[in-house]
Amino acid sequence: MATALPRPLSWNHWLSRYWPVAAGFLLLAIPTFLRLGQQTWSTDAGAHAPIVLATGIWLLFQIGSGRLKKDQTEANGLFLGVGLVGALAIYIFGRAYDFISLEAAGLYLVFLATAYRFLGAKSLIANFFPFLYLGFLIPPPGWVIDKITAPLQTFISWVITSGLQAMDFPIVRQGVTLYIAQYQLLVEQACSGMNSIIGLTAISLFYIYIMHRASWKYAAFLGLLIIPVAVLANLIRVLVLVLLTYYYGDAVAQGFLHSTAGILLFAVALMLIFGIDMLVQAVIKRKGAST
Repeated sequence: MATALPRPLSWNHWLSRYWPVAAGFLLLAIPTFLRLGQQTWSTDAGAHAPIVLATGIWLLFQIGSGRLKKDQTEANGLFLGVGLVGALAIYIFGRAYDFISLEAAGLYLVFLATAYRFLGAKSLIANFFPFLYLGFLIPPPGWVIDKITAPLQTFISWVITSGLQAMDFPIVRQGVTLYIAQYQLLVEQACSGMNSIIGLTAISLFYIYIMHRASWKYAAFLGLLIIPVAVLANLIRVLVLVLLTYYYGDAVAQGFLHSTAGILLFAVALMLIFGIDMLVQAVIKRKGAST
């Protein structure tokens, strides 16, 4: 008995046939994207989101024009209906009460439900990364940021204080407040690394997927390095700002160099990920050539 093969998906054909679905989704998405642009994408916490949106759409078109197939099996109607109603409820609640995280999460779930309806579960799972990657557009709620950044703030403060005390710098710590000479510095959330961790994770995962998706073990190895590299980069950032304050004063450290240090350290963290990848690849090739 012959089995039906999955049908290739053509975005042009899909849009010409189901343009009302696309138009309906855009009616939900455009207001949310405008609010995200005003509230989070213009801050350090969401600076990565426009890049994620552009590259995520590019990924969807890449897999759509290449290897994305539609399952012959129909989507489970009950599962789809419950999921779509729940997603819309979350979206409406978040929009009505100005919870941008819930609104964005609801929109994302509507997107997944729509993809499930037209692609099927197997195709969605087989091409999970672009859909997972677009989840980085959802800004984490403030209470989540607070819970995660609190230990990071304490850790970075402790490491810097211990290290500089060992080098005879006049520095002491009280909680996440550092006192060096006559200056007082607070290790805030922006300096603790959470914002950089989210952005760096998103961009690094995109790089790993593009370069190494054929080798999931190696991709997982690089993925495990993202958070340690981000924490290290932010530790260096805070250290630089502390030393700038000590030698040149608070005005220098908290002025232009404060924001510049954040951008520079984000770039350094990305370069570290790329550098580790190239170094490990060179070692693997050398071992392969010697055997």
